[in-house]
Amino acid sequence: MRALLSLSLFAAFVSAAVPLGRHGAAPARATAAPERVAAQAPAPTLVVVVTVDQMRADYLTRFGPQLRGGLARLLRDGTVFDSAFHDHAITETAPGHATILSGRFPRSTGITANVIGVEDDAMPLVGRDSGALPGASPRRFRGTVLFDWMAARDRDARALSISMKDRAAILPLGRARQTVLWYAPTGRFTTSRYYADTLPTWIERWNARRVPFRYAGRVWTPLLADSAYAERDDQAETGGEDPVFPHALPADSALAVNVVRGTPFIDEIVLDAAIDGVRAMGLGTRARPDLLAVSLSATDVVGHRWGPDSREMHDQILRLDRALGAFLDSLYTLRDPSRVIVALTADHGVARLPEIAGAGQGGSNAPRRVTLDAVVDSLGAWLEARRVPRGSVGLENGALFVDRAALAAAKVSEDSVVDRFVRAASAVPGVLRVDRFAALARADTVHDAIARRWVHMLPPEYPVPVVVTLTPGSVWGTRTAAEHGSPHDYDAHVPLILAGAPFRAGHVAARVRVVDLAPTLARVLGAKPSERIDGRVLEEALR
Repeated sequence: MRALLSLSLFAAFVSAAVPLGRHGAAPARATAAPERVAAQAPAPTLVVVVTVDQMRADYLTRFGPQLRGGLARLLRDGTVFDSAFHDHAITETAPGHATILSGRFPRSTGITANVIGVEDDAMPLVGRDSGALPGASPRRFRGTVLFDWMAARDRDARALSISMKDRAAILPLGRARQTVLWYAPTGRFTTSRYYADTLPTWIERWNARRVPFRYAGRVWTPLLADSAYAERDDQAETGGEDPVFPHALPADSALAVNVVRGTPFIDEIVLDAAIDGVRAMGLGTRARPDLLAVSLSATDVVGHRWGPDSREMHDQILRLDRALGAFLDSLYTLRDPSRVIVALTADHGVARLPEIAGAGQGGSNAPRRVTLDAVVDSLGAWLEARRVPRGSVGLENGALFVDRAALAAAKVSEDSVVDRFVRAASAVPGVLRVDRFAALARADTVHDAIARRWVHMLPPEYPVPVVVTLTPGSVWGTRTAAEHGSPHDYDAHVPLILAGAPFRAGHVAARVRVVDLAPTLARVLGAKPSERIDGRVLEEALR
C-alpha cells in the first residue's frame, strides 16, 4: 500500500508517549517463583528463543510426518500450544518481534509497523558496511523486555541476538546494549554504533571465514523425492519469474552472498554464526542465565515469493527442521541440555496467494489484491482544494493517518475528512469493514477479535481516526506475492513451543497469546517484569 503520509510525520507520532490499557484478556504480572522451579528442575543457565519469520502454525501439522530434526524434537519434548496467536492487527516483522520478549502489545512498545521500526541514520553501521546500508537502532522502542528483567536480577547477564534482518535482531532485546548482529548483503554480519564502535572479535573471525561465499553456484533442489511433495511445482506463484525447481545461486560469490538471503541456506548461515557466538561469549556457562535470541528469515522470503502453498515452502520447512536439528545438536554438545530452555515461535503468519486461494470462487467474497490509492488520491485532491497539503492524509497498513495540525490551520474538520474516506473506502471490493478507531475501544473486544487486535495495535493518541480491514484472504497491494499484515487468524496464528526441564511435554489446546511467552520465561528464570505487561504466565506449561 502506497504511503502518502510523510515518514517523518508518521514516526513523530510513534515517538509519542504510549499509555498502557486493558482490552480483551486481562494483562498480568509475571510473579517469580524461583524456589518452586528450582525444586523441580535444574536452574536454567541459557534461554534460547528462536523466532521463525512468517511461520504459520499449520506448517507443523501439514509437514509434521516428514520432520526429523529440530522441529520434530521440540514437538516431541516440549509444551506445544496448538492455538497460539498474536493479538494485534498489523502482523508484520517489526511489531511481532517487539512483542515476543516484551510481553506487551504494539500500542505500548511503540513499534507499530515495519516502516518505522529500527532505521536510524544517527546510528550508522560499523566496519566495512558503514555508510553502505541504513543505520539502525531501537530508539523507537519503549519499555523493557525479558533481558532487562534478567539483568535487573543479575547485572552480569549477557545476551546475543542475531538474524538476517536488522529489526529481527534488534527488537527482541529492546533498548539493551548487548551483542546484536545482522547479515549485510556483503556476506558479513554487522551491527550499528548504538551497540559498539567495532565488531566483536569473534564475529570478525567468523566473517573472515567467508562462510556465505561458499554458497556461490549452490543449487536449491528439493530435499526429498518428488513423490514426497503434494504441491505441484508449476504454479505461477512468482508471476512467472523462476517459479519451479531447481533454483541456482550465482557462480559469482559477490552476487551469491546477497541472493542467498532468498533461499533456505541463509538459516544455516545464521545458525552457524549463532553457535560461534555461544562458544565465544561463553553464554550459558555461569550459574545465572544468559539469553540467545535467533530469528530465522528464510521462511519469510520464501513465503513472500512462492507462497505458503508452494513446493518451495514445503521444502523450506523441511530444511528448517534439519538446520534446527544440527543447531540443537551443536548447542547440547556445548551446554548441558538440562540447563537449557528453548522457546520457538513466529512473528506472524501469511495469507495464501489470492490467485490460488480464490481459484474457482466468484462474487464479492473472493480473495483479491486491494489498493485504496485512488480513494486517498481523491481525498488528497479534495483537501488541496481547501488549502490543506495533499500529504496531510495517508494510508499505511490499513490505518488512515491525518495531520490534525494542518487540518486545523485550514479550518477543515476532521469529521468531514473521515466521512468522505469511510464512504469511499467502504465501497471498494475486498474491504470488509472500515472502523472509526475511537469506537473500537467501546466494542466487544472479547468476541470481536478484529476490534480487539486494532485496539492492541495503536495508542489512542495516534492521529488515526479510521482503520480498514480487508475481507479474509484479501491483501494490500498489487505485486504478485504472498502477503501478511492483517488482523485475521491466518496472519496471527503462529507456533509456540516451550522445551526444557521446567516444561511439560505435550499439547495444549487452550487459546494463548504470544505476549504470554515473556512472563512465562521470566517465571522460570526467576526474573520479574519491571512494568505492567499484557501477558500472563502459562502455568499449564510448567512442571
